[in-house]
Amino acid sequence: MKVYNPKDWLYPIKYLLSAEHTKKIFPLIIGLGLFSWSIAYLELEYLKLSDKSWVKNITTVHSLLGFVLSLILVFRTNTAYDRWWEARKQWGTLTNVSRTLSIKLNAFLEREDKINRSFYRKAIPLFAETLYNFLRSEYTKFMLDEADHPEIISLDDKKHGPNQVASLLFNKTNSLYREGKLSGEQLRLLNEEITSMTNVCGACERIKNTPIPIAYSSFIKVFIIIYTLTLPIGYVFSMGYFVCFAVPFIFYILITIEMIGESIEEPFGTDSDDLPIDRMADNIKKHCREMLLP
Repeated sequence: MKVYNPKDWLYPIKYLLSAEHTKKIFPLIIGLGLFSWSIAYLELEYLKLSDKSWVKNITTVHSLLGFVLSLILVFRTNTAYDRWWEARKQWGTLTNVSRTLSIKLNAFLEREDKINRSFYRKAIPLFAETLYNFLRSEYTKFMLDEADHPEIISLDDKKHGPNQVASLLFNKTNSLYREGKLSGEQLRLLNEEITSMTNVCGACERIKNTPIPIAYSSFIKVFIIIYTLTLPIGYVFSMGYFVCFAVPFIFYILITIEMIGESIEEPFGTDSDDLPIDRMADNIKKHCREMLLP
């Protein structure tokens, strides 16, 4: 995720002009400008249509459709941002739950119980790490040299990483309860935190595996293209050859809004607008290890 100063007006403008999506649509903008010029030349110089021609009334249709298009784009952007913000809230919840679980275990476990404290110090951040790898469609590499914790070494790289780690955490907690090192009330409190971690995993999977319906996304793109291609037909009578600049600018605004929605609707990727879940996982590891020091 790109970190910037929102009070700096020059940097956002520079970033937007040099962004990847701007480079992708630049040839389309040039082509649309040439297309608008050809329409203007055809109507003004070749067909010699006057401003009393019925073609001028096409602008009325564009005025009506422009309002509809703006509503659709607003809904599209809001939907994409809701997905992005929901993902951020879920990872914020995971951070808080990991800290709370570490704080409770730090209070419940004896200082002399270095083996169990060491296990949780490594296993709790491992859940965030496996979730991070899972959301980015990468196999979790359990490259751990844990002579004291063979259960961690036994984790399978090819299986659902977060589920394995959550199961490992609950099994260990339940074993401590059976050994008398945790009370029933303490077991219940810890179980709530572990359950919250699996709930976060489920919510993130829902966001990742449920994209915006392709019919909706495709319709917006087709709508924008048809809308902008027909703009110079009617507006050439009031704007003349200036449509060569006005129409590409309108297209740039509309298509950029759509592409921003595409960029943020998948928040777990590696684009500049995606969530820095790798840094969040590192912070969870740092904080958990600080709290569970023997």
